[in-house]
Amino acid sequence: MGTKPESGPNPNPKPNVLFIMSDQHRYDCIGYSRDYPVKTPNLDRLAAEGAAFANAFTPIPLCCPARQSLLHGRRPESFESFWNADLVPNRELEPSAYTWPRELRENGYATGYVGKWHVNREHPPTAYGFDDYVGEQDYRKHRAARYPDVQFTNGFFGEVDPVELPDTRTHWLAERAVRLIETYAASGRPWHLRLDFPEPHLPCQPHASFLARFESEDIPQWRSFSDSFRNKPYIQKQQLLNWGLEHYAWSDWEPIVRRYYAVIAQLDDAVGIVLDALKRLGLERDTIVVYTADHGDMCGGHRMMDKHYILYDDVVKVPLIVKYPERIPAGARIDRFVYNLLDLPPTILEYAGLVPQPFFHGASLLPLLRGDEPDDWRTEVVSTYNGQQFGLYNQRMIRGERWKYVWNMTDVDELYDLRTDPDELHNVIGDARYGGVLAELRLKLYDELKQRRDPFVQFDWTKRQLTEGRKASVR
Repeated sequence: MGTKPESGPNPNPKPNVLFIMSDQHRYDCIGYSRDYPVKTPNLDRLAAEGAAFANAFTPIPLCCPARQSLLHGRRPESFESFWNADLVPNRELEPSAYTWPRELRENGYATGYVGKWHVNREHPPTAYGFDDYVGEQDYRKHRAARYPDVQFTNGFFGEVDPVELPDTRTHWLAERAVRLIETYAASGRPWHLRLDFPEPHLPCQPHASFLARFESEDIPQWRSFSDSFRNKPYIQKQQLLNWGLEHYAWSDWEPIVRRYYAVIAQLDDAVGIVLDALKRLGLERDTIVVYTADHGDMCGGHRMMDKHYILYDDVVKVPLIVKYPERIPAGARIDRFVYNLLDLPPTILEYAGLVPQPFFHGASLLPLLRGDEPDDWRTEVVSTYNGQQFGLYNQRMIRGERWKYVWNMTDVDELYDLRTDPDELHNVIGDARYGGVLAELRLKLYDELKQRRDPFVQFDWTKRQLTEGRKASVR
């Protein structure tokens, strides 16, 4: 550990774990995806040195329950966490609950948490298995002391952050993470550091130097921007009215998306600070590095804002990169369907020589990371949503390579043929040609929800919607 050269033997059989998570980072807004022109050289480097997943999905596209699910290893509805408790009262993960960081600490790891928490309003990370905690409140104090007169005026639509780059939130948090890593490396103990960036969650407030990188760039219109919402749930069009976006053209959205690109590039630069520190300290070989996001962001996709009332790929599909030198082949690209927040807990525990908990809802990614092709690996993923902010609205999604079905319990369902309609513009739920596909997906979804003890399939009327197809098919 410490400053020993990478060419020597690993003096500690337990790997370090650097877990970096961002907030609302779209899967298609990362350089190596070659989809939209976002510049992320450090994340691209991480992917080139490790494994990148092409089909990673969040179990729920909402901050608090997603983060609770990651710590606990189970779907949020299974422990009655449904939405963000700071907006609507909700059961939060209690400190008495199992968390895998606590298990790492109990097995000799030093543990630290830097950045956004958003798990429990009363209890900090130190109540969940982390020794050290540097949070957003610490950054706010630093910023208020140095820039007492700086104020933002453009609300959720974002603007330039005028402070010096080292004093931006991305770079300040990255430097605090480096300081903890240096401390842990000097101790000789294995360590786990969680670094949670609040970016690129709206409002996007990039430093001017990163916005300048995109000022001369053409910002392409999202391919889903032409959505007419024909034969789609009422609440989707209502979302535009809630935000006051119903008359926004692409010319209105372009500067907002430009700032989203810029703050992702800034986040990437901050990630580079931490990755460079690992190399400087001689820790690369002995450290598992994970990068992912709690969920994505509409940011104008389907003309929508934020992530509410929908289960489009914009919000449920996320970046996922895992690097562990000499154990994971460099440059691997994995197409299998995975859950970033549910599959990572058993994966990390196995790498640490520990046995995953039997109650976990995910599966270890080790076979995929070794290059194996398990015959029994899942072919679909399920994501959920329970409403937030503008009202409660329950949805459940099952998504495979070709088909996506969304069960909207109180409105018309959605069915998308991703082979012919990858941007989910045409809801074919009422097309009789797909009746067999629909029935099969509904039964698969019901079985998964029942197995995971989702509370919304315990009633006969909801069960019959899925098992008997008792749903109106068109609006």
